[in-house]
Amino acid sequence: MQTNSSNKTALITGASAGLGAEFARQLAVQGNNLVLTARRTDRLEALAAELTATFGIKTYVYTADLADPRSPQQLFNKLAADGVDIDILINNAGYGVTGTLTVPDWKTHADFLNVMVNSLVELCYLLLPAMQQRGFGKIINVASMAALVPAAAGHTLYAASKAFVVRFSESLAMENLNTGVKVQALCPGFTYTEFHDVTGTREQMSDMSEKMWLKAEDVISYSLAQIDQKDSLPVSIPGRQYRTIERLMRWLPKKIAYKNMRKRAKDFRQLD
Repeated sequence: MQTNSSNKTALITGASAGLGAEFARQLAVQGNNLVLTARRTDRLEALAAELTATFGIKTYVYTADLADPRSPQQLFNKLAADGVDIDILINNAGYGVTGTLTVPDWKTHADFLNVMVNSLVELCYLLLPAMQQRGFGKIINVASMAALVPAAAGHTLYAASKAFVVRFSESLAMENLNTGVKVQALCPGFTYTEFHDVTGTREQMSDMSEKMWLKAEDVISYSLAQIDQKDSLPVSIPGRQYRTIERLMRWLPKKIAYKNMRKRAKDFRQLD
């Protein structure tokens, strides 16, 4: 049953599972129409059918692999051809690459950067002007707590890419203070999703204290509530424990912070 008729349309990348699917569900509850994109068409179609039947919204499924540098423009062209205006952009697509910098081949890294950085920026670049013209828009770029603490060995480009997303989102938010477009970098900590299964670190992560884990539904509800606040901040950190960690990192001597990260990295990073 639809709870709110917003007549807005949200584009969600990486919508087939995890945080992307949860964004889709919670935005559907608000009455938003959805454009769902990811590589796995079957999952997208199943989710689209579920949300359309439950909430009476319009859903569009566009299969895309954002590792392909042509994908953002192709997606934009498809939206234009179908007459779909995007009011809310959720740049959620992402994953991790295990090993150190020189272990995977360069194409693996190049594909990763296309998904995590290039496509995210290009989708903002393509969709932002129309939001500005309409005087309304929301952009949520999914980053990570990894962007806000010292980087660990392994998954070498992950924290770097997320740090870029945070700084980019901050700049974009500042540029749009008077346009009606709000921008947020969402920085969740460890969250129950498929992410660690894909990166092969599930066994390592199973030893992590339950107090450090967040539920996907709580992460997304916090994000959406934050961006709707009148004076919302451009960086959103779900979970009181992670907001505490972020504050501590500002005051903790760098030498101690780096030493702690070196000690703990093996708990959540795979180096080979």
